[in-house]
Amino acid sequence: MSDKKTNKIKTNYISKLWHENSSIFALVVLVVFAAIASDKFFQVTNIMNVLRQTSIVGLIAIGMTFVIIGGGIDLSAGSVLALSGGVIILMQSQGLPIILCIIAGCIAGITVGTINGIFISKAKLAPFIVTLAISTMARSLLIHFANGATLIGKNNATFTRIGNGKLGVVPIPVIIFALVAIIAHFILNNTKFGTYIYAIGGNEKTAVYSGIRVDRIKIATYMVIGFCIGLASMIESARLASVSSSSSGVLYELDAITAVIIGGTSLNGGKGKISGTIVGMLILGIISNIMNLLGISPYLNGAVKGLIILVAVLMQRKEK
Repeated sequence: MSDKKTNKIKTNYISKLWHENSSIFALVVLVVFAAIASDKFFQVTNIMNVLRQTSIVGLIAIGMTFVIIGGGIDLSAGSVLALSGGVIILMQSQGLPIILCIIAGCIAGITVGTINGIFISKAKLAPFIVTLAISTMARSLLIHFANGATLIGKNNATFTRIGNGKLGVVPIPVIIFALVAIIAHFILNNTKFGTYIYAIGGNEKTAVYSGIRVDRIKIATYMVIGFCIGLASMIESARLASVSSSSSGVLYELDAITAVIIGGTSLNGGKGKISGTIVGMLILGIISNIMNLLGISPYLNGAVKGLIILVAVLMQRKEK
């Protein structure tokens, strides 16, 4: 084999390795930089705080991965989280069992997800338009029932422990996130449902000709994100036993979409993985943490995230 051919093979291998693991490389570089920039970064308390803070949006990002791989998108996640959290708090404040409150919150999330899926798949409306409209409606309904105020629940120790408690040194929200991530990874990689999602995102027409019930699968992906939002709302509302009708969940969908894109999931659908989304979520969490440790204004967070989205999308376009 000639040296020229050998070098070409090596170049192709390195290029493929970079494309498949660029987010991991970025995470490693970011961690090294953070460790150098601040000696507080690797403290156990700080690491656990980063993981706790990313777990809520991380749950939404897991559900968002299903939706985007299937060729959709969900801009209603933040408002639906607030609405689901409002349901939990209203029931919890009435003294109902915590488990029933949580189930009700998840059902609320799944119900809205189902509505999104039906309008998108049956009415053939653009996911962007449908979920934006549903987001506006969900937020408006919550503000109406809360009279624009913050819904406050009972300071129940069992309830607040979900958002603030730990098992050993590991925060409970992180454990919930890890369990959901493992289950989601298994579903996407080891079930027909996961295979169908990839097929629909890759080429919807081909999926239809293959006999896949495209409408049902699309609706199911939005139900998945609805369930993930319900779990996220449980943690969010449990942290302070309250939900702000106007600010809870604001722009959470942007963070989730950013994490999914950074993790390598294609906005065109058909490509992505849960492990990549986790890495993307960690990158966002560490960036926010570094900015905090270095005393950089938190108001610049949006600018940084916007830049990251642009870079990630440009890299995806370059890969084509």
